[in-house]
Amino acid sequence: MSDPSVSALIAEETQSGVPSRSLWSEAFRTLRRRPDVILATIVAVFFLLVALFPFLFTSKDPQRCDIAESRLPPQWFGGEHPFGTNAYGCDVLAQLVHGTRPSLLLAFIVVGVSVLIGVTLGTVSGYYLGIVDAVVSRIVEVFLVIPLLLAALLLLSLFRNIDLGDGPVSTIAQPAIVLTMFAWMGYTRYVRASVLETKNLDYVTAARVLGASDLRIMVRHVLPNAIGTVTALVPTAIAAVIGTEAVLAFLGIGVRPPAVSWGIMIEEGSQWFTGGSEYLLLFPLGCLMATVLAFVVIGDNLRDALDPKLK
Repeated sequence: MSDPSVSALIAEETQSGVPSRSLWSEAFRTLRRRPDVILATIVAVFFLLVALFPFLFTSKDPQRCDIAESRLPPQWFGGEHPFGTNAYGCDVLAQLVHGTRPSLLLAFIVVGVSVLIGVTLGTVSGYYLGIVDAVVSRIVEVFLVIPLLLAALLLLSLFRNIDLGDGPVSTIAQPAIVLTMFAWMGYTRYVRASVLETKNLDYVTAARVLGASDLRIMVRHVLPNAIGTVTALVPTAIAAVIGTEAVLAFLGIGVRPPAVSWGIMIEEGSQWFTGGSEYLLLFPLGCLMATVLAFVVIGDNLRDALDPKLK
């Protein structure tokens, strides 16, 4: 192993374990040329800014309501209530702006934790195989046969009377826990399949021969090449969680008042759609559809750009 030519070969094989950089640069170069991706990115960034800095878009308190101003029609940007008021006299624009944060925060928490769980279990399962792979695979299969919406309805209904507080995280804690419980399996299967393809490549074998530990091999060599597929799934998963939160809030078991979310606004606005106040439904529904569509477009194009078979 002290032969310089052998050492050079091992170094070359080890360096070949980082092709993801050129793959990502090529993917971003492709995405920059697509107008639909550019537009979707602008929409997604806009709503992220609304969630992070709501005071830039409205100075009104979404919880401050005056029943005497109930269901005022939109006054646009020449009046005190540009998007009108709801049935309780609350400013619709303020609720739209402040309702962005719970919806996006829930989506990012659920997807972030699910990816962490899925990547960890998928890497360990694909690398070690044997009993570890058997146990993880059986657990994945058990969770996969349970319908997500049915499980969420059941669990959130059972624990709907538990009060976790009024903080921004507390109000979304229950749906976040339930949705995370049934959102990690897909990542586990994708990462496991990628690890099975990657772990026997030459540069991984070279690292093993040089005495690298299993943890180092998984983190430094196997995982970076297996994570691309999962990364492409993230934007679409965020869109799915945003839509699921709206469904749960519409049924009264997701993010619940006094918190404000787009799902709650859609549920309240649907009651007045045929009563001459259709804007109460159309505004939050439009924001929801624009955000979901933006993340879906980004996710689909990112997956195509990272897929070597489509090059």
